[in-house]
Amino acid sequence: MIKVIYFFKRRPGMSVEDFQAHWRTTHAQIIVALPGIRRYVQNHVLPSAYRKGEPAFDGVAESWFDDTQTLKALATTPHYAAVLADEPKFIDGATMGWIITEEYVLKVGPAPAGGIKTVDLVTHKPDMPLDAFFKYWREDHGALGAAAPAVRRYVQSHTRRSIYAAGRTPAYDGAAMMWFDDMNALRAAAATPEFERLRADVATFIARDKSPAVLAAEQVVLA
Repeated sequence: MIKVIYFFKRRPGMSVEDFQAHWRTTHAQIIVALPGIRRYVQNHVLPSAYRKGEPAFDGVAESWFDDTQTLKALATTPHYAAVLADEPKFIDGATMGWIITEEYVLKVGPAPAGGIKTVDLVTHKPDMPLDAFFKYWREDHGALGAAAPAVRRYVQSHTRRSIYAAGRTPAYDGAAMMWFDDMNALRAAAATPEFERLRADVATFIARDKSPAVLAAEQVVLA
C-alpha cells in the first residue's frame, strides 16, 4: 500500500470558507470515484491558524492506493480528467505539490472525535545521509513522539526511496502526523518535558526552515 500526500493553497481571491466547502463536497465526490483508491482523507487547516497570517498550505490530502501501478493507470482515465478539470476551481495550481510515501504507524489509536491533527512536512538536514535520516526519524525520534501521553495517534509517512534512486528530489522527505483531543490538550502538551525533548531532537536531523507545519481538522471521506 502506498499513500500520496498532496498539499496546496486555495485559488487567489477565494475565501477559506468557500475553498473548504468546495473541497469537502464537489471535489471529494470526484476523488472517491477514482478507480483503485482505497482511502481518502482531507486535512482542513483550522480557522484559528489564519489569525497570524497565511499558513503554508490551506489543505493537505491523503490518498491510499495498492501500488504505484494503480496510480499510474489513473492518468488516462476520464475519472482523473475530472479531477484535473475541477482543481483550478478552488486550488492555486502553482502551489500544489505531492509526495508518494509509505506509512508507519508509531502509536496506534483512534483519531479522537472533534480532535485536531498536526501535519508536519519534513525535510532532512543536508549534511545527514538519507539512510541515517530515515532510520533516526522512525526509530529514535519516533519513540519520543509515541511516548508523549497527549498524543492519541502518531503516523510517519516516508517518501519512497525509488524517487531518490531515480535521481529526483522530492518536495519533502515525508510527513509526520499527530492527533490530539483538542487545542487545549495540544497547548498543555507543548509545556511538558516530553515535548521539550521532542522539539530539541527535531533540530538534530530536520531542516526546520524547509519543514512547514499546519494545524488541521481531519475529515475521513473514504475509510
